[in-house]
Amino acid sequence: MNDRPLLVLTAPGDNNIPLLSELRELAPIVVGDSAQGFATAAADAEIILNWTGPLALLREVFRLSRRVLWIHSRSAGLEETLFPELIATNVIVTNSKGIFSPSLGEFAVGAILYFAKDFRRMIRNQMAGVWEPFDITGASGQTLGIVGYGSIGRAVAARARALEMNVLGLRMRTSQQPNDDSMIDQLYGPEQRLEMLSRCDYVAVTLPLTEQTRGFIAHAEFAAMKKSAVVINLGRGPTIDEEVMVKMLSENGIRGAALDVFDQEPLRQGHPFYSLENVLLSPHCADHTSDWQDNAMRFFLGQVERFRHGETLFNIVNKSLGY
Repeated sequence: MNDRPLLVLTAPGDNNIPLLSELRELAPIVVGDSAQGFATAAADAEIILNWTGPLALLREVFRLSRRVLWIHSRSAGLEETLFPELIATNVIVTNSKGIFSPSLGEFAVGAILYFAKDFRRMIRNQMAGVWEPFDITGASGQTLGIVGYGSIGRAVAARARALEMNVLGLRMRTSQQPNDDSMIDQLYGPEQRLEMLSRCDYVAVTLPLTEQTRGFIAHAEFAAMKKSAVVINLGRGPTIDEEVMVKMLSENGIRGAALDVFDQEPLRQGHPFYSLENVLLSPHCADHTSDWQDNAMRFFLGQVERFRHGETLFNIVNKSLGY
């Protein structure tokens, strides 16, 4: 065991932190939801785990932690982790990228089949006791475009391939794409997004939230889509212009949307998404399997072991890029 304290930041009222006993075997830990609770321990801490702590708390604790070398985010998204003072330092930041991708990939496939087979109509007719045969569409041969072809995007692509779909990918930095990726038929850069979107029957958005990706899908992008297109957002809500999307859905400018993330969460009462017939709404739980928090902590435990042995950590974030 290392004698330096390890700080675990939580949101007020969040007591659901699994495997703390295993974490205590690696280091003395201090769990809290206020800067005052870390005032003493922060002076000697080298590691901060931002479990569910808000950005303001992390920022305060970071200022107290003069010896910190590494900060880990339980979330794959980093909007509650990165801030200018941290970005300007040599402190390593890692996240949980990849841990939740399989379940999100399954949600994307579920959304594709939901619209292709019109499950909403089936359920409505079943509940009404109506026998009404109707035509459905197949997923095979349809084109899926993945906006943000990273860990989640690859999980979506692998499952779409099993449905014999055509798969297109867009990366913000195409230079990072392996040349031998057989899961996509064509790779696009951000400046080519209108061309890619015009080809798609389904669009899966898996972008992180950065200054470059905020509002990445807006007026021009929706205008480029087919009227029969379905948008699936698994990344972060603000990467799509929500107001424009509501208008397109309300006026049948696109066929539908399956949404796991939103501009503001929880989604306010009375929001149009609740009542739109062409929206499949998930309250940001598409990756909440029964063991998702255990998996997140097990990944962190492995990271701590690597850190203690001087090994390179997984999922090191490019702080200047935000992912």
